[in-house]
Amino acid sequence: MSTGAVAQRLGVAAGTLRSWERRYAIGPAVHIAGTHRRWMPQDIARLEEMCRLTAQGVPPAEAARAAWAKAARRFEEGAEEDTPATGGRAPGGPAALPLGPVRAECRGLARAAVRLDGDAVEALLDRAIEDHGCVAAWEEIIAPALHAAGRKWASAGERYIEVEHLLSWLVSSTLRRRYEPRLPTREGVRPIVLACAPEELHSLPLEALWAALVERGLPVKMFGPAFPAEALVEAVRRVGPSLVVVWAQARPAAATELVGAVEGVRWGVRGARSRSTLLMAGPGWSSVPQAGSRLLTGLRSGLALIEQRLAD
Repeated sequence: MSTGAVAQRLGVAAGTLRSWERRYAIGPAVHIAGTHRRWMPQDIARLEEMCRLTAQGVPPAEAARAAWAKAARRFEEGAEEDTPATGGRAPGGPAALPLGPVRAECRGLARAAVRLDGDAVEALLDRAIEDHGCVAAWEEIIAPALHAAGRKWASAGERYIEVEHLLSWLVSSTLRRRYEPRLPTREGVRPIVLACAPEELHSLPLEALWAALVERGLPVKMFGPAFPAEALVEAVRRVGPSLVVVWAQARPAAATELVGAVEGVRWGVRGARSRSTLLMAGPGWSSVPQAGSRLLTGLRSGLALIEQRLAD
């Protein structure tokens, strides 16, 4: 495997692998003249052992010595080294996030998050978005890692709150950094208003929708978490949006009243007033009767519904 592929697999920056090679001689055991470095399975097994140890707080130099010592013992015992030591699971044993079958980039992102390696997390997020675009990066790499962190936190208690918080913060900051310098927007399209329901603090899925809309050149105004109903009504009145998307992880309090208030806003000159189309996003709306065909159940399908409504 190439250095870049190994870095994705392990959830470390490629620069970190090169630094480890220079400082601790933990690089490929075999070098082929005139070619880029290629890591064999036994090389990757040593790296996975080093990652496992550093995730437990072992200093890198000591972790490298221990990884080489373990490789030597396996060689002396005649153990096969044609498969990485962790069998493809995230290093750290019980510390690994419960991912299931996912892309290698997702596994690497989870590993970096468990190690609290912020630099590696940011590099992996940037590469995922660059290589796959916002939607695929979110659905196939970022969201599975976030869900796994949440499940681990739920099962292991406060111990994993730092993993989920670090990962969430870096996802949010990466999306803003990459998409805040706005792309040219489509002409003739009124803005789309995005807001979380009152008391809803989990805004990350809505931020992913914001980024995906910006990526498509659609004008968006984001109002973020826990947006009061009165403020949302006033924002709709002042902006005159084509669509209003309200995100809710849990069922909003007074959901029916919220829907009625937003849908009741009209603007424009007398006799030619307009109103917005309200769309509802997130599992909190699934039991609200007014959601129906206006419910966004995922990023990709939600974007398709938004595009359809804009075309109507």
